[in-house]
Amino acid sequence: MRFGVLGPVTAWDDAGDTIDVKGPRHRAVLARLIVARRRVVPVELLVADLWEDDPPGGAVGAVRTFVAALRRALEPERPPRAAPRLLVTEGPGYALRAEADAVDAWRFERAVADSGTLPPREALARLEEALGWWRGPAYAEFAGQDWARAERSRLAELRLQAVERRAEARLAVRPAAEAVPDLDAHVAEHPWREDGWRLLALALYRAGRQGDALAVLRRARALLVKELGVDPGPALRRLESDILRQAPHLDPAASGTADTVWARAAAAYDRSAPPGARARLESTVTLMRDLAVTGGAGLEAAGRHRVAAVAAAEELGDAELTARVIGAFDVPAIWTRSDDPAQAALVVAAAERALAALPPDGTRARKATRARLLAAIGLETRGGHGPRGPEAARLAERLARDLDDPALLAFALNAVFMQSFGRAGLSGRRDAVGAELITLSQRHGLVTFEVLGHLVRLQSRCAVGDFAGAGGHAAAAERLAERHERPLVEVFTGWYRALRLDWTSSPAAGAFARVEAAYREAAGLLDGSGMPGLERGLPALALLCARVRRGLPPPQVQDAEGHWGPYEPWIRPLTLAAQSREEEAAAALDEVPDPPRDLLLEAMWCLVARAAVAAGHREAARRARDALAPAAGELAGAGSGLLTLGPVADHLAALTPLVRRASG
Repeated sequence: MRFGVLGPVTAWDDAGDTIDVKGPRHRAVLARLIVARRRVVPVELLVADLWEDDPPGGAVGAVRTFVAALRRALEPERPPRAAPRLLVTEGPGYALRAEADAVDAWRFERAVADSGTLPPREALARLEEALGWWRGPAYAEFAGQDWARAERSRLAELRLQAVERRAEARLAVRPAAEAVPDLDAHVAEHPWREDGWRLLALALYRAGRQGDALAVLRRARALLVKELGVDPGPALRRLESDILRQAPHLDPAASGTADTVWARAAAAYDRSAPPGARARLESTVTLMRDLAVTGGAGLEAAGRHRVAAVAAAEELGDAELTARVIGAFDVPAIWTRSDDPAQAALVVAAAERALAALPPDGTRARKATRARLLAAIGLETRGGHGPRGPEAARLAERLARDLDDPALLAFALNAVFMQSFGRAGLSGRRDAVGAELITLSQRHGLVTFEVLGHLVRLQSRCAVGDFAGAGGHAAAAERLAERHERPLVEVFTGWYRALRLDWTSSPAAGAFARVEAAYREAAGLLDGSGMPGLERGLPALALLCARVRRGLPPPQVQDAEGHWGPYEPWIRPLTLAAQSREEEAAAALDEVPDPPRDLLLEAMWCLVARAAVAAGHREAARRARDALAPAAGELAGAGSGLLTLGPVADHLAALTPLVRRASG
């Protein structure tokens, strides 16, 4: 079974024959479920999306009828009363459990991503095949629907990127003149895409048409200045300068593509650095650091290889080499829950061994090495309750300031941020860390830490309800991310926008459908991000908080631990109380641990507070009150930049009568 959305929404059976999916409402349901990417779409949201203005009285029944008809069409051989395997009912709605390669848009997205890792000839073939899957505008018949707009825009942008990547690959392996007609049409249809103009001018130059190439660049300049009031970007300006001086690297025989340059450099290094060389090991860690900021598989691979590199350094018995290998991985981190606690523990243990083995002399180089090890310990012990993490972060900061080393100080400040959750209500302290990171990074060109500073300030401004200020930092982080290719930034700014919509939407239950849709769209950004410490349980937690804040009951789930992820211990008492199982809720509150010291500390305590009030549990109420009191002026959970349970003061007020009775 395959589905097509790169054009009119269509389904094909295994033989390639088109499946009749009935009328436009049926296709709308199918399309809406495909947009959700295998996630559940609640029935209320389907109703709101299918009838945007005024849903009829029997809308819910109509949706169920559409779903039943789709099931018959998509699984015609399913026995009567057998559970559907493709279009399933789950919780409050429906999900289409299509395979990863069953939807043309999903295959297209993967093909474009894969093309960036292939040699030019293979990339060209892959992109030409993928672009051939387009039969028209994505979700063609739903162009006017709000629920399809973001996905249509995303796919349209991805298609334009694919067109430009195909042109780049074609210029590397075929005569340049072949690329000119398609690129000429591309810039005529999309005149604001500077990369299209760059590729057209480059193709013309390589085809021996230098004058035409310069004319194209000047046409692009005139268009941008006249219509948008902006000058061409650095890539166009640099190309114009290179063409005027006939720079040798413009010759395809001399320049090669990025893939070719990478392959040649890697081969040369492989020949020059003998296996087992210390330089090879340290260079590998530098590569891992650059790989980590790409996100996705790169981030996961960087983590695995980092641990292997640390182990290899320890095997050589050189404490200073081990220290350099650990400290070189100064990748900025914003999320306070480890992606892989086992890996983090291995790195911390190795760092402690290296610290103990380092000579005690106080040379500048050894002080810097010691500071990097301490910063690594501060980062990798994030969320813990012990004293070692905060102590290591403070020592790293002190050493970095004494050494007046900006890059080292930025790394140490990241550790200080990670250890700034000793109690609730410390968003102001984190805001100061973020502000210093921004200033320091701008002064010394530390782009990745400048991005970190903006994300830290985004979180801290959300904590106090300053969403305008947070929005400014989101925009600044996105500008830097676009300029310097930092794809993970959009995960956090996308979640911030869902949070902002949640907070500014009406508290009425009817507004929840839009908020839920925004959180589900944000959850899609986590797919393939390579951050399981962020992804696991977060979408469910965000929706739970949005429901609880609106007075809606938490959903009942069968696999609580799998559904709520690491947050389950603090959610369980509330879900039990909501089911009128007060004794079980009280027993769960008896055992509930203190939450990790991280960005969701206040949110977890507020969930405990809610459960304590519902179950009449005075001791849990006292614990929650004492923990939350320093954050009385903040929004619970909003300091994460992801979700909120509303003002902490409201939760404290609800706890007061119960705590007073306990005191009396």
